[in-house]
Amino acid sequence: MNHPEHYRGQDVVVLGLARSGLEVAKVMFKLGANVIVNDKKDRSECPEASELEALGISVVCGGHPEGLIHKGTSLVIKNPGIPYTAPPVQTALELGIEVVTEVEVAYWLCKAPMIGITGSNGKTTTTTWTGKMLEAAGLSPIVAGNIGIPLTEASLKATEDDYMVVELSSFQLKGTQAFRPRVACLLNVVETHLDYHKTMEDYIASKAKLFANQQETDTAILNWDDPVCRELVPYIQAQLLPFSMTERLPQGGIYVEPPYADKEDDNLDRQVIYRKADGEAITLVHTSEIGLPGRFNVEDALAAAACAIAAGAEPAKLAEPLRSFRGVEHRLEFVEEKNGVVYYNNSKATNSKATAMALGALSGPIVLIAGGLDRGSDYMDLLPSLQDKVKAVVTLGQTKEKIAQVAKLAGISSVIVVDNEEDAAETLRRAIREAEGLAGTGDVVLLSPACASWDMFDSYEERGRIFKEAVHNL
Repeated sequence: MNHPEHYRGQDVVVLGLARSGLEVAKVMFKLGANVIVNDKKDRSECPEASELEALGISVVCGGHPEGLIHKGTSLVIKNPGIPYTAPPVQTALELGIEVVTEVEVAYWLCKAPMIGITGSNGKTTTTTWTGKMLEAAGLSPIVAGNIGIPLTEASLKATEDDYMVVELSSFQLKGTQAFRPRVACLLNVVETHLDYHKTMEDYIASKAKLFANQQETDTAILNWDDPVCRELVPYIQAQLLPFSMTERLPQGGIYVEPPYADKEDDNLDRQVIYRKADGEAITLVHTSEIGLPGRFNVEDALAAAACAIAAGAEPAKLAEPLRSFRGVEHRLEFVEEKNGVVYYNNSKATNSKATAMALGALSGPIVLIAGGLDRGSDYMDLLPSLQDKVKAVVTLGQTKEKIAQVAKLAGISSVIVVDNEEDAAETLRRAIREAEGLAGTGDVVLLSPACASWDMFDSYEERGRIFKEAVHNL
């Protein structure tokens, strides 16, 4: 893709409205492109259309009309969630027309250096935490992307003195070409989103585009404990700054001392160490002081600290945000204690690995509420975690029978399958009431679906908000 100003007077199609589509359409129109916005939803479901039309931008809702993409189209900017199999995307690719996501446009517009953070799990926590660390270090972060304000909008506001901290999905990265973050962080890679990517090879390749254009003056942060991350090392040109929970990193990086060995030693206090390339070791904090519980949150803390240090933060200034950060909404979020039962909202857990990590972070018998969009997984990787701490399981959504079967294989006798009602919110409320009945004093009720929300809800945020409201109203 060329700089957005290159498209002045040329035809540009924006596929998908919502907030990011709205902002990128306005930007391209302001730069002089002939913009047409298309969304397959009915006009009544596209409230953004009126705002664009008032500016003089053409909006077509209710389907993808023939001729929308044609030989004269110079660029297609698609919503990340629109699959590449969608007819207008296929037409663009067949005609040799560039297809990008908002990330590519924002990169060209942004004056600030970027920190790009991706991974199957932990993106939101690490991105938010990185922003807090940069603030504490006296730098000027703007947190954007999948969280915060849309990336295009943020890019227009950013100056050379800011740092853009961006949470990025594989969907967004797949549609990039020249995107080059100053700091790029890959947290982990597990099997997920195969309904979109079809193969793990495509999913991994999309994540790896984060590093594709980096140069020797940039920094690549990798989870040294993740085999997929390590396999990417030969293809990365940037300086490496690894982080690890299980290995000391004598060549430089961020790790814990002593390293984690197995689940029995989670309560052992450790030092979080930043080792410079010259061998100097600096203790940032002790794991017992970190503001979020659980081993996986320690891992996110290491990654966030690495991002902050790579951006120029002084290590001595990271202890306070490491201690004070209390997490983000829908990510192992404490909701309330009622009648001796503690309720946690972990709606952000959209794959089984995230659910397993949440189960590992909590103590006490757990009543798990799980289920959602069926992406083809069998959920057998949940088996060890279910056997370890879970006393009962309540399932709902498209995957309710699959997860119920795994729970039974785990030896859990109390398994309730909630039939879907026309009102998705009421289905979730019923699941919560069932969980309440199964829980006793000292137990935990955990919403951690292991699935995306789109079979029942518009987003994991909506699912989490309904859960919290229902718990408060029990």
